[in-house]
Amino acid sequence: MSIGFGTAARVGHLYPSGGLCDYEIQLMAPAGVQFLTTRMPFRRTGVADDLALAEGLETHAGLLADAAVDLIAFNCTAASMLLGPARVNERITAATGIPSVTTIEAVLEALAHLDARRIVLLDPYPREVEDAEVAHLAAAGHEVVARGGPECATPVEQGCLPPEEWRRIARAVDAGDADAVLISCAGAQVATSIAEIESALGIPVVASNQALLWKVLRLLDLPAPGPGYGRLLNEES
Repeated sequence: MSIGFGTAARVGHLYPSGGLCDYEIQLMAPAGVQFLTTRMPFRRTGVADDLALAEGLETHAGLLADAAVDLIAFNCTAASMLLGPARVNERITAATGIPSVTTIEAVLEALAHLDARRIVLLDPYPREVEDAEVAHLAAAGHEVVARGGPECATPVEQGCLPPEEWRRIARAVDAGDADAVLISCAGAQVATSIAEIESALGIPVVASNQALLWKVLRLLDLPAPGPGYGRLLNEES
């Protein structure tokens, strides 16, 4: 875990207010990479709530710009998907002059990097959000062959699911001939379960916080942290 000063990079981290797992991306980060978090109002998990996450986006991003960050990461998979990553990035950069990246971009690029077309999708979303993500994945060339996970009404409910519950959910789903597991949600406790799920199912796991860290490191031309958090972060950037 990188807990020191950002000697290699400082990354602004926009994160939903009700989410409990903003620590995960710092947990997985290599030494010298510091994530500075500003929270955006988010108390429930439906489509309307995800879309509302962009209200005041410029103000929230501006607070991170005060810390002279190198990059701003908008870390909510569902919201960045529904809002459109290009528009989110455009607004952040126009307001701050700082480049930006979103979770959904990172997830899709990670799946492509792993050549994963057939996906097991695990998430704690309401059905309307999950259906939207299935359609988004399909438009990007990824087929969801199985789904799993509870429908949580709040981000607090999402974050309170323990890591072992995600391991149980993953083992209970028929992965069949899937190429990868996608655990979608920046508010899910999954970092410490990624390697175990990969070992149990024999296929790579892409998780939201893990994928965003991977993308951030590539954008900043920094090395991946190595073993511990799945195949994606155990490769050279």
